[in-house]
Amino acid sequence: MLDDLDDIHPLFHGAPSSTSFKKLRKRIVRQTREAIEHYGMVERGAHDKDAPRARWLVCLSGGKDSYTLLAVLHELQWRGLLPADILACNLDQGQPGFPATVLPEFLERMKVPHRIEYQDTYSVVMDKVPEGRTFCALCSRLRRGNLYRIAREEGCTAVVLGHHRDDILETFFMNLFHGGRLATMPPKLVNEEGDLFVFRPLAHVAEVDCEKFANAMNYPIIPCDLCGSQDGLQRQQVKKILDQWEANSPGRRQVMFRSLMNIRPSHMLDPKLFDFAGLMLGSKEFEQIETEIPRLR
Repeated sequence: MLDDLDDIHPLFHGAPSSTSFKKLRKRIVRQTREAIEHYGMVERGAHDKDAPRARWLVCLSGGKDSYTLLAVLHELQWRGLLPADILACNLDQGQPGFPATVLPEFLERMKVPHRIEYQDTYSVVMDKVPEGRTFCALCSRLRRGNLYRIAREEGCTAVVLGHHRDDILETFFMNLFHGGRLATMPPKLVNEEGDLFVFRPLAHVAEVDCEKFANAMNYPIIPCDLCGSQDGLQRQQVKKILDQWEANSPGRRQVMFRSLMNIRPSHMLDPKLFDFAGLMLGSKEFEQIETEIPRLR
């Protein structure tokens, strides 16, 4: 790690010098780099001197996850390991009481290139969603549409989000319990229009590590007072279940996450993914295919 103030990005000025923090920071950086490499978020040849640089729109909500994302991407860029230009973006959605000056002041102080966009999606959500229903689906759809527009206007090739390992697990179980499908947030996808990537570089990083990191760095956390204030959300219920499983058997989250990276279509029930009708005696289709799975700690 670089500790000289002249040799590190301002985002890391004042970082704790404790051994535990250095280990935490190193783990998050390593896991983020693993995800970027494993899911092909950087094109082959992008590190070449003459290769055109990608431009990433890094979405900053003001929560612990997006601060961690912004910091670790700048560290990778600082080390020459991320051949991409970074533009931080906050979408102010017009929630009452939102501290609109916090992020612009922070980003200016940290010398981070950024764009602050105001779009009153809050009023739309409050008008369209019936009383007692959750806001998340419509809110996220409106936010996503605006972020795609901003990415195009800024010449970005990717929208980069701060979803972490636990978000991915929770989404998997929400789909399992309520959606009737096996699906989750992929670390890399192409939007419906086919012109933008969506990346989740923190896919291998635990939520607790994001929280420890952001708190240790004393980043100005902004809570979500729209979706996060509603009781009885499905995601909160799933989170409680996973918390209980983790308490009863420490490490359970990591085991479950690894299972999402080790799928055997022949041992599931979807004939669109595996040709059960064409399976014949003597076939070796059911033999396990060894794949390299990143070591996650």
